Parts: sequence; C-alpha cells; structure tokens
Amino acid sequence: MSEWIKITLTEDELPKQWYNLNADFPAPMPPPVDLEGNPIGPDALAPVFPMNIIEQEMCTDRWVDIPQEVLGIYKIWRPTPLYRARRLEEHLGTPAKIYYKNEGVSPAGSHKPNSAVAQAYYNKAFGIKRLTTETGAGQWGSALSFATHLIGLECKIFMVRISFTQKPFRKIMMKVWGGDCVASPSQETEIGRRILEEDPNTPGSLGIAISEALEQAVQREDTRYSLGSVLNHVMLHQSIIGLEAKKQFEKVGIYPDVVVGCAGGGSNFAGMVFPFLADKAAGREVRIVATEPAACPTLTRAPYVYDAGDVAMMTPLLPMHSLGHAFIPEPIHAGGLRYHGMAPMVSHAMNHGLIEAHAIEQIECYESAVLWARTEGFIPAPETSHAIAQVIREAKRAKEEGKEKVIAMNWSGHGLMDLSGYDAFFEGRLTDYQLPEEQRLRSLLCLEGLPKPPAS
Repeated sequence: MSEWIKITLTEDELPKQWYNLNADFPAPMPPPVDLEGNPIGPDALAPVFPMNIIEQEMCTDRWVDIPQEVLGIYKIWRPTPLYRARRLEEHLGTPAKIYYKNEGVSPAGSHKPNSAVAQAYYNKAFGIKRLTTETGAGQWGSALSFATHLIGLECKIFMVRISFTQKPFRKIMMKVWGGDCVASPSQETEIGRRILEEDPNTPGSLGIAISEALEQAVQREDTRYSLGSVLNHVMLHQSIIGLEAKKQFEKVGIYPDVVVGCAGGGSNFAGMVFPFLADKAAGREVRIVATEPAACPTLTRAPYVYDAGDVAMMTPLLPMHSLGHAFIPEPIHAGGLRYHGMAPMVSHAMNHGLIEAHAIEQIECYESAVLWARTEGFIPAPETSHAIAQVIREAKRAKEEGKEKVIAMNWSGHGLMDLSGYDAFFEGRLTDYQLPEEQRLRSLLCLEGLPKPPAS
C-alpha cells in the first residue's frame, strides 16, 4: 500500500447523494429558537431562505439526492484527488502515512463551491433572482460568485473589512464572476452605518457582515440570503468531500486512524469528517480532530449556548459553542476561521464526545504551511495551515510512539490569493495571539438573558 501517491475516482464514481449526520446522532440536536426560547418553524426562515433550502435545514433523512444539474457542475472539478504526502512524511521521519483530500482544485480554489453551487441551484429553482452573503477570507464570496454566474443569479457580497484590505485579489475574483463585493461594515445598510459611526476603524467581523447581508435580503422579494458555513444544509452539501475520501481509501484497502480538519464555522471540517463519524457511530474506532485559531477558540474555550448568528441578532438563536455574537476577533490572517460560533452540528458532535478540538497559534500554522509547500509543493490557505499543523503534531506523536498510523486531512484550499500573509510571516510582522480571558468573558456578556439549550 506504500506505493499509492494519488488516489482518484472516475466521474461515474462521484457520489450521487449527500450524507446527513443528523440521522446518526446519539440524541437529537436542540432546535433553533426565538428570543423567548420557543422552537421556530419553517415559516420563520422563509424571508431569508427558499423553502427547498429550509427543508434541507430541518431534514433528518440519512441520504439526500444530489440534483443532476448540481452534479453536472460538480464534474468541472469533482471528484477531487486524494494524495499521500510522502515527502512530508520523509522530512518528519514518521512511520505515519499522511493523506490529504485536495479541495484546492475547484475553480474558486477551495471546498466552498460544494455548497455554493447547491444553494444557487435551489434558489434559482424557487424563483429567486438575487443572493446576498458575507465572506471572511473571500473564499465563500468567490465560490458563490462563481456558482451564481453559472446558474444565472445576481450576487452581493459583504466582505469583512480587514480581509477586504488584506486579500485584494479575492474581491477581483468575485468581480470576474460578476459578484458585487463591498467592505463590511459598509455605508449600504443601516447596521453598517451604525457600526461605522460607533467605530470608524473597526476591522469588521463575520457577524457584522452577516447582519448586512440579511438586512438587504429581507428588503426584496426576489432576494434571499446564502450562508457558506454553520447551518445544517451547508454541512449536508459539503459531505461529498468525506464520501469521496472514503471511496478512495476503500479502493486501496486503507482506513484512517485519525481524520483532521480546520474549523471556523465548520463547513470544510464537517464535509470531510461527518461520513467518517457515521462509521464511528456504528462502532468503528477513529479519532476525529478539529483545529482552530487560538485567537478565536470557539470549540476549545467557548460555552455551549443559544446565540444569534449575527451581530444584529436577525437570525434565530442557534445551539452552538459561541464567543458571543458581539465578538470582534483579532485580525489574524486566517480570515475564514474568525467566526464567533461553531456550527450546531459540529457543536453537538463535540458535546457527545465524537470529536476533539485543539487551538493553535498562527506562527506554528505558518511554519507548518511553509514546510508543507517546501515538501508537497502546494501552497496552503492560512485556514488550511491549522489542519496541517495538527497533522504534523500527529505525525510526530506517531514517531515518538513508534506506531504506523494513517492520518487523513482535508486540504481545504490553496493560498495563492493569500500571499500577503506569507509575506508578513517572512518579514516577522506576524505574532502569536491567544484570546485573553478577560476579553472572552466580556464578549460573553451579550448572551445574558438569552434562553439556554438543554444539557447534552
């Protein structure tokens, strides 16, 4: 088995259904609720999402068919290859075998189009003409611009201001695909103007950008909102990553001992690991590891609460590990991991001991990313570097223990649009940052008076 460097699937082997972990949880997830703690129904979400997306959000079926039009667009880049990182293994001198699912081969350069194409399709089928959204590092905004152009929708993107400045080529990518991208907070919404008046120098946050996108979405009948992470239907669409990976491992008679993914809102992590969690729920032994920034530690240091998905509290309250909807993260370069809350499904998996989580500081992540590029060739996105750092830790542990382990990772995107972060690293302008405890406690004050989820 040591001969395998690249494991591929044919178009005919592309999964035809998405997998829904909701069917295999040991206990049901708490529902979204309103400010009084009452569970919400589909009608409460109708001004924001089309009903066909709402049905997926509340679905508990194990398998959901992928529409033929979505599969047709997926085939532009899917199935994606599963590689073995032989040169990294040799550099580390580890007995571990390291495999990575390369989602950077998509047109947008990340895993994000897996859900962007699906969401654009369902909105178009429902008669929607225009989508609004937010984006952190710009990967989701790029993916949705790509998807909406192919399917025939308009796209408005509110990009977190610090990333809008740090990553100029991302907004150009969006423009190439017809997306209209502005820095958030902006002067185009009431919430944006209010926040800028309070703090003209704010770096912005995903919570703010979501509020702006939601504000515009509910103002027009022909417009709906699209979210690139966190929600159940996004986790569903992304499951194609892990489903393909399982097929690829089966082809060569291998099964991973450890599966790793970086986690911000939860989309790429869930996409890779949820199909393996189905095996874990059935009794198979496998460790599932999430990695996040020490500057935004939702899984490792945030309580499990009901919280809004945005700063203006326009969303229902979701059961999730959260630092508080008013949390403004430090402007680290992993912009896609700077969200205040973790996906309810990922949070629920954490609460039931199905996954573990580690927070890593950005210097170790960039060192790991540079080592990866100098051994495996591909330059990782800053978000992906968090997964790589954990993989290197796992490989070193295998060496210390003298154990042959199979480590699998979701390589969630390339870093060719993020080279300014590498430049800052090489010039010594990046520093490590752990969220201070006093700031963490202060950010949680916005949760006072909100309903509490039931104990898991």
